[in-house]
Amino acid sequence: MEEHILDWSFVPDRIKTIKESLPEGVTLVAVSKTHPAAAIQAAYDAGQRVFGENKVQEMTAKYNELPKDIEWHFIGHVQKNKIRQMAPYVSMIHGIDSYDALAETNRQAEKNGRVIDCLLQLHVAAEETKFGFAPEECTAMLEEGRWRDLKNVRICGVMGMATNTDDEQRIRQDFQAIYDFYTQAKDRFFADADWFSRISAGMSGDYEIAVCTGCNIVRIGSNIFGQRYYPEKSK
Repeated sequence: MEEHILDWSFVPDRIKTIKESLPEGVTLVAVSKTHPAAAIQAAYDAGQRVFGENKVQEMTAKYNELPKDIEWHFIGHVQKNKIRQMAPYVSMIHGIDSYDALAETNRQAEKNGRVIDCLLQLHVAAEETKFGFAPEECTAMLEEGRWRDLKNVRICGVMGMATNTDDEQRIRQDFQAIYDFYTQAKDRFFADADWFSRISAGMSGDYEIAVCTGCNIVRIGSNIFGQRYYPEKSK
């Protein structure tokens, strides 16, 4: 993997500042997509263990290069043909947005003798370009019940993104919709499932609002590592 030659000594202080701002029980996923292994190693050396990537090939290369006690969270759109590559090691898949993706994850997890934790991705934002179940579609999938036969995946909660806007009220509304769906799904389908307890919402620009509306996983990249790095654009 090509390394971007940079001094990553600022990373530990940034992680410390963010973690100190998070309430107890909120998990920080350090979004390391496009950043080199050296940046992740700097965060790892500062005690960070959970990292998020949105491209399977890039995540797999980093998995092979970096310490094996890292928890890799896949936070991108799930393509069924790529699940096989990450099934041996991924800790959590955030972006399950169809029953077919859930079933394929189950199939690949079974092949690897694993149970893979998954989050159901909801689409509540104004942008049509974002992926995810519409809330009513997700409810229909859960009501249908086929997911109950999948023994090698564990649905642990929900994931979503707010509208990309400066309107804080709209952002808060989107996060509230994600939280409300989570509580309804918990009551209706997962009342006895202690593991259905995670709400992944909030990124560098809005995670504080997300935490205030009940989310307990935040996905933060630029506030830790700086702007994304694309090697091909620097040549």
